[in-house]
Amino acid sequence: MTGLGSRLFCKVGKLCEQLPVFLNTFLVFSITGEVSYLVLVEAPLEPEEKKTVWSAWWKALHLLGQYFMLGNICWNALLFLKVSPSIKGVFLGGDGLGQGWRYCYTCETHTPPRCSHCYDCKVCVLRRDHHCVFFGQCVGFRNYRYFLSCLLFMWSGLLYAVVMNAEVFIVILKEGVTLHSILLLLIPWIMLVSGQVSARAFAFAFIADTCVVGLLLVSAFFFFHIFLLFRGQTTREWYSSRRPYNLGLLGNLRHMLGLRWYICWLSPLIPSPLPGDGINFQVTGSLEPSQ
Repeated sequence: MTGLGSRLFCKVGKLCEQLPVFLNTFLVFSITGEVSYLVLVEAPLEPEEKKTVWSAWWKALHLLGQYFMLGNICWNALLFLKVSPSIKGVFLGGDGLGQGWRYCYTCETHTPPRCSHCYDCKVCVLRRDHHCVFFGQCVGFRNYRYFLSCLLFMWSGLLYAVVMNAEVFIVILKEGVTLHSILLLLIPWIMLVSGQVSARAFAFAFIADTCVVGLLLVSAFFFFHIFLLFRGQTTREWYSSRRPYNLGLLGNLRHMLGLRWYICWLSPLIPSPLPGDGINFQVTGSLEPSQ
């Protein structure tokens, strides 16, 4: 019974680890579906508007733009999960151990500078930034480009969705700021369960709320990582106030995003080879934390 219980506990633990991934996927496709519905069905409110602003070409451009963003989000996320940032399969030997090398007692190997052990992934990660709970994988040297590109298109997609959902907020608040409208925006689940609103009104209110909250969260993550990118830092180095690998703006962009940093963000299919190997780094400052 003890063995069965531990196996069951392990399976439940693994399922919980993947739960954020499933939740993110559900929300991304739900928001895309709702915005597509707004463009195709709800947008032409008046017959005259069908022949002017909300024409077939205008709808096509909207759909093309949002599915371009959705495709980039999904493809970057898949490549982020597929490309392993760990030291597995990487030859760490060579010219000997230099400054910044450490010994990992868990992996039982010497690790290069900016590499650290992740106890969630159970392996050391090259130029480890942090463990992303939303994807269930570490952000490191080889997959940082896909992580940042995914954040970029999530941010732009949520910004677009918030703008498109402005009509939803207008409809909810058209009778003024009442207790009913405030509760519908703040706690749509309770309003649905108590029978105060229809399922359709709940769906629109819930997704509109999700877009606003998601935009705030993704904006914080995205602009924080843009800040780190410009400074040539990882999240771990930012915590310790160190900038020993700052190569200047253009050098940091090439080092983090690859040689085609200026265009690779348009699509994950555009090759952009990284100039380094994730093991050796040019030191431009003190390796000691700032006081």
